[in-house]
Amino acid sequence: MGVGVAFVVHPELRHSPSTRPAEQMLAEAALLAEAIGLHVGHAETINLTTVRAGSFFGKGVTERLAELASSYDDPVVIVNTALSPVQQRNLEMAIATKVIDRTQLILEIFGARAQTHAGRLQVELAALSFQRSRLVRSWTHLERQRGGGGFLGGPGERQIELDRRMLMRRVTQIKLELKEVLRTRSMQRRNRVRGETPTIALIGYTNAGKSTLFNRLTGAKVLSKDMLFATLDPTMRELVLPSGRHAILADTVGFISQLPTELVEAFKSTLEEVVHADLLIHVHDAASEFVGEDADDVTLVLQELGLDEARQQQSVLHIFNKTDLLTDDDQRVWLGKKYVGGVFASAQDGSGIADVLEAIDSYLGRDAVQTILQIKPEDGAARAWLYAYAHIRDSRFDDAGCGSEQCHAAVSVGYLQYHAKESCNSLVGLTQGQ
Repeated sequence: MGVGVAFVVHPELRHSPSTRPAEQMLAEAALLAEAIGLHVGHAETINLTTVRAGSFFGKGVTERLAELASSYDDPVVIVNTALSPVQQRNLEMAIATKVIDRTQLILEIFGARAQTHAGRLQVELAALSFQRSRLVRSWTHLERQRGGGGFLGGPGERQIELDRRMLMRRVTQIKLELKEVLRTRSMQRRNRVRGETPTIALIGYTNAGKSTLFNRLTGAKVLSKDMLFATLDPTMRELVLPSGRHAILADTVGFISQLPTELVEAFKSTLEEVVHADLLIHVHDAASEFVGEDADDVTLVLQELGLDEARQQQSVLHIFNKTDLLTDDDQRVWLGKKYVGGVFASAQDGSGIADVLEAIDSYLGRDAVQTILQIKPEDGAARAWLYAYAHIRDSRFDDAGCGSEQCHAAVSVGYLQYHAKESCNSLVGLTQGQ
């Protein structure tokens, strides 16, 4: 869309107010506009009693917006809600400038941020899904009168059908390409399972500091800015924990309130890492005034992905980030009570990071076993496997060269039994003495 001026308006319905304060929704919409390089020249909340079917706003509001728009060079009016095609068209005609809704704004951001092939495919799929219902408005300038028999459409009708077929062909092609992406990721995931390398996914509201925390934990250099949706494509890095255990840490796209359905559906291939992760780290902006509301929106998206409340309670570790900006002791106490077991940290200055690593280690080690194992000299593969996937506390050798390994295994009993049967017969006794 490029650099330009934006008017941001947030409609607040008196009979159906949003779950968040109107001023916060307006501020978020303004940040979304700035995230794609727009300068917000005007922002306001418009209180509505009713929604007009044809234009969303009443005549008085549209005339006022038109007057404001006339003093700028081609401004963009952003309406922070979902508009129907008819409402969008009529607003553009009444205000005499470009009008987009919240869904289009987020799609624009995602389109600008997608870097990988899979990311671009997902954005395009979401955009096409959004456009399907809006084909009619693209051809309103063409004749729509039907023929005498009542079954022949005018040129507009024919063009719409042509566009619909072209669109559906492209949707089918994208879904096939994304299916291949899913197949590749599934193979990678199976390989990690065979190697018993657990996966950890960072989740949270957009701009909660996930990428900064990711960089702090892994030493990576993922783009980290005070900006909504700075990260779009998932990034994975190896994480070494205090016990010596290795894990894969994934940075994922941030969530947001009223996330368009098209985006949730399109990005399921990316968010699969969330669904299949062994541990979810929910990163909160502890200094945010709306940290509770942000957390609720994250929970709703997880539910849409199929993670019910029981699964979330079982597999989510809460990290309260940005403690360097947290000045309210009451908020710290409230967060500690609401999310028992959570860890306070600052990815920016590094405080509390050691506690975060210990908490992750403790979670992944819940099913670990301890044992003493005798390994023959010829079983080098078994010893190598142990050193790769277990924490060796003590190692001794007798005169015959047999090793006595006192180990703390960083894997579950079930996996040890599987691996013993399938790979190293000398590991049969590993689950004894737990």
